[in-house]
Amino acid sequence: MTASTLIGGHVSVAGGLATGGLKYAAEIGAEMIQVFVTNPRGWALTPGKPDEDAKLAESGVMTFIHTPYLVNFGSPNPETLAGSIAITRHTLLRGLVCGAKGVVVHTGSAVTQSRDDALRQLHEHLLPLLEEIPDDGPDLLLEPMAGQGAMLCATVQDLEPYLAALDWHPRATVCLDTCHAFAAGHDLAAEGGVAETFDALHAIAPGRLKMIHANDSKDVCGAKKDRHENIGAGCIGAEPFGDIMRHPAVAGVPICIETPGKADKHREDIELLKRLRDGDGRQGG
Repeated sequence: MTASTLIGGHVSVAGGLATGGLKYAAEIGAEMIQVFVTNPRGWALTPGKPDEDAKLAESGVMTFIHTPYLVNFGSPNPETLAGSIAITRHTLLRGLVCGAKGVVVHTGSAVTQSRDDALRQLHEHLLPLLEEIPDDGPDLLLEPMAGQGAMLCATVQDLEPYLAALDWHPRATVCLDTCHAFAAGHDLAAEGGVAETFDALHAIAPGRLKMIHANDSKDVCGAKKDRHENIGAGCIGAEPFGDIMRHPAVAGVPICIETPGKADKHREDIELLKRLRDGDGRQGG
């Protein structure tokens, strides 16, 4: 296992983006963090506080920002599409100021329109945002979903047409959520399931995996339900997470929990993942 793989979590920013976020990170033993910089269930373009942004940037802690849940570049609703463009651009700019390594965005749903029309919308409206990212700005991490409804991207294989719609832009990268992948049909709990999933991901999008959301699943493989569980307490189990961290495609890729509970449960999940990481005994990458 490479020593450069950092394990952390999505942290509370109550008390300030840096002040609260870094305090919570220390409390749960997080080596990297993910945060919201706006209301995760709204469209408000929260400006942030310059001193908190600067403090986070100067901390040196690897940081990712998650866009609000409402973002959907495949939506036929003009207001949803306009809001998605505005808040994703805003979050990318906040990421630049905060020193974030990446901004995570859900890959969205076609809702009531055709998949082809939704992918054309990606090309028309999301690709220009990728072009706006400066060299020192954050990547945009595409997070496949659990497969419910008319989701545009759930399986690893769905990433191929999605990235093609974005002209395989180099700033379009990937955040793989283990609960989502399991729900979409990638049986990470089965013998060889981890290798099969991450081999396929590397074949389709080599070098684009930039973060893993490590979440167990309350539901069985293929259920198409996005219900996170604490590590080892769900249908995936603990052992596959060790297999994930030992896969060559995951070398150096940060691991971020988004599991249920408060600080005590988050600390337990991170400690378990660290044991799985460090117990392999190998050094280097």
